[in-house]
Amino acid sequence: MDTFRNMRNDKLAKSMINKLAARNMEGFYVQTKEEAKELALSLIPEGSSVGWGGSMTVKATGLLDALIEGKYKELNRDAAKTPEEKDRISKECFFADYFLTSCNAITEDGIMVNIDGNGNRVAAIVYGPSHVIVITGMNKVVRTEEDALSRARNEAAPINAQRFGLSTPCSTTGECANCLSPETVCCQFLATRYSKHKGRIKVILVNEDLGF
Repeated sequence: MDTFRNMRNDKLAKSMINKLAARNMEGFYVQTKEEAKELALSLIPEGSSVGWGGSMTVKATGLLDALIEGKYKELNRDAAKTPEEKDRISKECFFADYFLTSCNAITEDGIMVNIDGNGNRVAAIVYGPSHVIVITGMNKVVRTEEDALSRARNEAAPINAQRFGLSTPCSTTGECANCLSPETVCCQFLATRYSKHKGRIKVILVNEDLGF
């Protein structure tokens, strides 16, 4: 990443941290995904129960492997042997001490937008886990809430539909068709503009392109 983009991201992230604070959320900024992993681990006490959704961003940091190998009570639905077990673990995440996720987009003034298919990820962001840690690359920062929704629908959703091998219009065209396909990943829309409980949501901004 070039020097001038780094300078821009550094200044923008500093501003975003202040705006997240005004929304009762705690913001952090690191340069690399490795630093993001170490920061997240420092925020999670050993022995804590930790769950997560299907975030490629969180996975890319190496944080999930560190938790599985560490002294934590991980709620790893990917280790489930049956659909029923996977569903049970997903529901147990609502009682976790910490829930890990990313966002599909975040505005420059600190509003996060997420789209979900099953709804477990957005539900956990809203309510349940005692703490939510959001890790997001600066590539997901957009100007307005409208831009955030557009990014979620026209970039993140088509890529995820392709990743899961779904038969949706967006997996074919690469753009949102506002479909009602049985396999749609756009079932739930969430805009997080304020945290009712101060500090419950922590946002780690990373000066890298991460996730979709």
